[in-house]
Amino acid sequence: MAHILICDDDVAVHSSLGIYLEADSFLYTSVYDGKEALQKALGGKFDLIILDIMMPHLSGIEVCKEIRKVSRVPIIMLTAKGEEIDILLGLELGADDYIVKPFNPREVVARVKTVLRRLEDINIRKTASIIKFQDIEVNISSYKLFLNNVSINATPKEIEILFMLMSNPGVTLSRDEILDKIWGADYTYVDRRTIDTHINRIRSHLPRDYAEHIQSVYGVGYKFEEEI
Repeated sequence: MAHILICDDDVAVHSSLGIYLEADSFLYTSVYDGKEALQKALGGKFDLIILDIMMPHLSGIEVCKEIRKVSRVPIIMLTAKGEEIDILLGLELGADDYIVKPFNPREVVARVKTVLRRLEDINIRKTASIIKFQDIEVNISSYKLFLNNVSINATPKEIEILFMLMSNPGVTLSRDEILDKIWGADYTYVDRRTIDTHINRIRSHLPRDYAEHIQSVYGVGYKFEEEI
């Protein structure tokens, strides 16, 4: 059974989610502040973390940032309405999904299943795990990005997007195609601007002459051009 870590200072969130998670045969552990959330996340083995942005002691953003330094465990962020900046920041730091409060517990469990299923699909596809272009190397198996054999600190989503673009040189991929492939079939809840944010972050990791190979196609999406 998958083990879920719920991090939220609202007892009602744990009660409602716990009922539905148990009904779907998930195990779960509850923590109620950011400091405890970070300790549990780093000290235990969890298949997915549900992480509220607003928590005592440490924010969910801070917790997510620290987790991503050492772990690729899937993270779903919980956020109140209107916290768009926090949502984008969470996604930039490597969160896999976000859900706006108030929410239906059934929806949360459905998202949990979608994220875990997508992760399983990625693991199955890891047979062709390394792609190279000049001095850039992307290893999707270890979720590593290298430039001149030096590791670059990129989030899992950034690595997946770059791997997808480099695997299809010269092919224009729409935002919807990228969302479908990287976030899974149930991607309609993710704003398409998220792709633009991730592309900008990927470019920022690379020297300008390499970043220019990631080209925008106006009104459509992006492509990786080997010859520019």
